[in-house]
Amino acid sequence: MPSINKKNMIVQNGKEYWRSLDQLADTPEFKEFVEREFPENASEMTNNVTRRNFLGLMGASIALAGLAGCRRPVEKIIPYVIKPEEIIPGIAEWYATAMPMGLNAYGVLAKSHEGHPTKIEGNEKHPSSLGSSNSFMQSAILGLYDPDRSKFVLQNNEDKTWYDFVTFWRDLYNQYKTSEGEGLALLSESWSSPSLALLQAQFKKTFPKATWVTYEPVSDENIYEGVKAATGKYYQPLYSYNKAQVILSLDSDFLYTGSDNVTAARGFADGRRIKTENDAMNRLYVVESVFSITGGMADHRLRMQSRQIGAFTAALAKELTTQGVDVEGAAGLAGGNFDMKWLSAVAKDLIQSRGKSLVVAGARQPASVHALVYAINSALGNIGNAVSYREMKDAALPDRAAFTALVKKMHDSNVSTLVIMGGNPVYNAPADLDFESAMGKVGNTIHLSAYMDETSSLAKWHIPQAHFLESWGDVRSTDGSLSIIQPLIEPLFGGKTALEFLNLVAASKDDRGYDIVRENWKNVIKGDYEKSWRLVLHDGILANSSLPLSTPKIDSKSYTNYLSSNPFASDSATKDNLEIVFQSSSATFDGRFANNGWLQELPDPVTKITWDNVAMVSFATAKELGLSNQVIKGENKQPVITLQYNGRELEMPVWVQPGHADNSVTVTLGYGRSAAGRVGNGVGTNVYALRTSAAQDFGLGLQISKTGKWYAIGTVQDHGGFDTEALAAAEIARRVPTILREGTLNEYQKNPNFVTDIAEMNAELIDKESKKKNPQLPDPISIYNAHNYAEGYQWGMSIDLNACIGCNACTIACQSENNIPIVGKSQILKGREMHWMRMDRYYSGDVEQPEIAFQPIGCQHCETAPCEQVCPVAATVHDSEGLNVMVYNRCVGTRYCANNCPYKVRRFNFLEFNPGTSGFNQVDGPEILKMSKNPDVSVRMRGVMEKCTYCVQRISGARITAKKENRQIKDGEVISACQQSCPTQAIVFGNINDPSSKVAEIKKLNRQYQLLAELNTRPRTSYLAKLRNPNPELEEHKNA
Repeated sequence: MPSINKKNMIVQNGKEYWRSLDQLADTPEFKEFVEREFPENASEMTNNVTRRNFLGLMGASIALAGLAGCRRPVEKIIPYVIKPEEIIPGIAEWYATAMPMGLNAYGVLAKSHEGHPTKIEGNEKHPSSLGSSNSFMQSAILGLYDPDRSKFVLQNNEDKTWYDFVTFWRDLYNQYKTSEGEGLALLSESWSSPSLALLQAQFKKTFPKATWVTYEPVSDENIYEGVKAATGKYYQPLYSYNKAQVILSLDSDFLYTGSDNVTAARGFADGRRIKTENDAMNRLYVVESVFSITGGMADHRLRMQSRQIGAFTAALAKELTTQGVDVEGAAGLAGGNFDMKWLSAVAKDLIQSRGKSLVVAGARQPASVHALVYAINSALGNIGNAVSYREMKDAALPDRAAFTALVKKMHDSNVSTLVIMGGNPVYNAPADLDFESAMGKVGNTIHLSAYMDETSSLAKWHIPQAHFLESWGDVRSTDGSLSIIQPLIEPLFGGKTALEFLNLVAASKDDRGYDIVRENWKNVIKGDYEKSWRLVLHDGILANSSLPLSTPKIDSKSYTNYLSSNPFASDSATKDNLEIVFQSSSATFDGRFANNGWLQELPDPVTKITWDNVAMVSFATAKELGLSNQVIKGENKQPVITLQYNGRELEMPVWVQPGHADNSVTVTLGYGRSAAGRVGNGVGTNVYALRTSAAQDFGLGLQISKTGKWYAIGTVQDHGGFDTEALAAAEIARRVPTILREGTLNEYQKNPNFVTDIAEMNAELIDKESKKKNPQLPDPISIYNAHNYAEGYQWGMSIDLNACIGCNACTIACQSENNIPIVGKSQILKGREMHWMRMDRYYSGDVEQPEIAFQPIGCQHCETAPCEQVCPVAATVHDSEGLNVMVYNRCVGTRYCANNCPYKVRRFNFLEFNPGTSGFNQVDGPEILKMSKNPDVSVRMRGVMEKCTYCVQRISGARITAKKENRQIKDGEVISACQQSCPTQAIVFGNINDPSSKVAEIKKLNRQYQLLAELNTRPRTSYLAKLRNPNPELEEHKNA
């Protein structure tokens, strides 16, 4: 491991800032990397992009909305806003639908241009999205138009029709009906749907001897089992983070990977939305093994091996009991050797906020931890306040034990027909079960799937599955609210929905999804059926359909027996006996999104890695095992290691992650696909090969060894990084604390003007802020004539760093809205990523236990923009409403503007992605590419600079509407793509000349500041400084 050079930490007010371990190591190769004026020269890239390479990289980006016969569904669907329903060329319509995701469903609005969907946003009327979204929701459009989706019904890899399969199944159906389903098994993904539940009941009634199993490689099964162990019944927990003053997260990344992460992020941010120094703010404690987004937002973070968190929870229960809160069963638990000062302070804080505190455990922790957490919340009086429960209804709960039993039956040749409804068990089943071999012992295998994936490749029958934007169906969200899934387009490739497929399997009926849902909802809707049906389609949700909340009592016998029979691990991992931890991917989830290029290229929020997965270890563990990275010719080279676990092994690159638990290795699921499609095949390493049925979340006994190989990782954090040479170090030390301004709630209360004091004390800079305190200082001046921005619309943005969680929803929403291309790993390695919104991640503090802060950076739309002054052809200019705009047809690609931009937010098209003269365009033709993009946004060509436009197309649309109605644009009428997607509402956009606008009001707050204001660029984007709320008793070690 390279040595850490403390001189390269930017120290100010006791805080040490750094962007990566490479910066701290400060090797000559890293210096060469950051000193480049530009990413690698354009001359290095010739124009010989082959059709094969281009299509392989772009995948669905090419075909996005680009199918010439964009067919409308035959059935009537209801537009969300515009009535009547006739399509007006050039005018988009919005439709409400829902995106199923396991046992949850996100309410979404889908934008349709003349019959084909082009954009997804959250539905503000739906409790699971509240008008916001996450990266998976935003990327769903790309999945719809993925050219690698399955297009044909296949039997033994030969083309068949749906009607061939119907005939085949009906013969089989009659046979199994006679035998009551003996030898028949159905394997399903998780779902929550009234219509599917009715068909499941029909299946079990028709085939009473058949087997129905639900399996998910990543799920909340441990949570449900834990609640059942505590109460005797399955319940869905519902967390109200906005009601919690003190939160303790035990290995739970509830802000990002939790099943209800959008509403969780909103509720948590509502507790940290500070307007004045008199406002209250919640406090977050996090205990975890690998740095998560939730850990990054923590006021106190304790790094700990995942296997130790159960014993820590037991120690907490005992400490709460010692301090006067009797946690049931705590007396019989064995605690561990933990930092008692930290533990005691957390227990005291939870008690002081009884009824307004919350303890939440992550899905990776075993059911025994969740049972104990239930008892802790019950003892603290939190149930019915910050956490409530509802009974599970219309849901297929995942069951790992039943899945294991099913695979054993398959191995024993006791299954004659296996129907697989979604999922990809050949790829993601535990390795020790050998599902592939078991599947070969089943006579009839049928797989419904959107792709010809690893499982479909082995199935006797493959049925293409429809995308949710092509489907009729219904779903329940986590709170029980009912929604109808309505299609925006007829199935592009003839796919069938799970509802239509199961209707055939369970009832031998070949009905349309529309007819199935209409019939079933006659028992759901009360009153005027047609009126209510149309209203549900219009709103995207059935009003007042959430299920009643419960406050179940602890079943003492069940709870005590479960804890005693499932003791918490007391031993810890060592360097010779390492812990392995499995986590889902921020890009591929469990592997299902592996062929989505937008997600693959979206940087991981913490590591900033794209197009790969790695084995993460702590700095101390890497040093002890002799692991270190290298920067060679600008490429971040990581050592490749061999991981050996339970008799299985594989090779993958290692990544040193600050803040990771020692002697623990975290690997990310969802990579290493062999049948994902052109984008996802061969990306990363398949770590399911190490995952066993006995250790699906974490386990002990991992051995690692060096291979001597090196592997290039595409990480974007150091692109545009700091020059750490002595010449620049002093200036960096002055400026960085002014770029990312943060403090504690206590400091803010004592000094409400600490944000402006940072600029003056730390940087001694002459700007408008210092002018307020010293009127004798001269005003910043410009050599150029100033424009009068006091009249008309003047657009501006504010970003609250206290609410931003770094989830990247804004980044991918911007990509979807503005036709931003995918460039691929090879171009990422050269520093050529194209995202207009960059999410910077800063570490501060010690390498082993740092804090993290996130900062979204886009074009600042400076009133005196440095980029405009150096463009020789006036391709970047200012308009009368304060926008820094690009005239793409003028741009000749000198890149002077990028060099002169102090914020490094401009992106250059090194490659040709627009129809033109390249070989692939001549073959594929321009029409399909024209239809593949947002028609409201220009598509750029090679040699052109681009950057954030403040979504000028949305401004123009609002201006046209207001002009037709003879009025002014209203506040909130123009919402940028990043603002609309943000789950925490950290971004606010609007007319700063309107004193009553939300953005104008926010810009008056005393936490408001501008980036590099001392340069007199006068940026229109401003930030609200970040605050933390540490416990005074633990101030000396916020992160232990």
